[in-house]
Amino acid sequence: MSHEVETMAYVGQTPWHGLGSELSPNRPLDVWRHEAGMDWEILETPVQYRNSRVPNGGHLDFPEHKVLFRSDNLRPLSVVSQRYKVVQPEQILEFYRDLTEISGFELETAGVLKGGRKLWALAKTGQSGTLKGDDTTNGYVLLATACDGTLATTAQFTSVRVVCNNTLAIATAGAEKAVKVPHSTVFEPEKVKRQLGISVSAWEEFMYRLKALSERKVSEKEAHAFYEQTFATTSPNAQFPVMERSMAKAKALYEGAGMGSQLSSSKGTAYGLLNSVTEFVDHGKRAKSQDHRLDSAWFGQGAKLKERALHQAMDLVA
Repeated sequence: MSHEVETMAYVGQTPWHGLGSELSPNRPLDVWRHEAGMDWEILETPVQYRNSRVPNGGHLDFPEHKVLFRSDNLRPLSVVSQRYKVVQPEQILEFYRDLTEISGFELETAGVLKGGRKLWALAKTGQSGTLKGDDTTNGYVLLATACDGTLATTAQFTSVRVVCNNTLAIATAGAEKAVKVPHSTVFEPEKVKRQLGISVSAWEEFMYRLKALSERKVSEKEAHAFYEQTFATTSPNAQFPVMERSMAKAKALYEGAGMGSQLSSSKGTAYGLLNSVTEFVDHGKRAKSQDHRLDSAWFGQGAKLKERALHQAMDLVA
């Protein structure tokens, strides 16, 4: 496991990213806090600097900024402005309290990345849909934040395809794909839940889209155009051979190497094209480590690539 992974915990099968330690089902949030390595606080202190003109080598404050650090090991996390609003590790898990205790959600994985700079938790909503060929997809809600300026506090409705553990952010006409709260604003959990629009109708609309993709047969020419358009501008500074290798890997997954690629929902369909890209990002794309892959697939360039693939696939059924 990478040195950048602090701690992770999960329930049930090993998560697609392969990280974490197993918990038994229905454990209290206090247990999750401990096992997921989230039982500490983010503290802050003024930025100081040493000035030789100060008697006895004293320090002066820099009042516009502050240092964020961990309460358990005192390690620094970042330097931010005084306007920065901290979201604590406990708040990430508490977001799910009523969802798990009242609405039937189940926490499935949670943890800390990059030494505490990034925090996240993922819960299964209980919503599920099955396409032809017994191809099942489950619904989840992801909440994540960072204290190093790389990510706003983000709540995201997402899906996991069971046969291959591919993940895909859900976007429908009636709900936002993600709700982002900048750190200049106070995080209000209930407001975020309302904005996210976690509902049965949103899930049904998403599954309707997947069904349409699974029924849309594509020609070899259409498949080639899909990959060219999907990969064309994802890395504008990369050399052409790098793009070609990525395209070739995704295409090979579509043509039979991918998990679930031979199911009737995927073989020769627009849904198969989409899943070849999500599998490439989640499992096949080069990454320094599994935690880097997870970070990219949910929040970085990998997430953008999957979003682009979804748009290109939906164009085929428009």
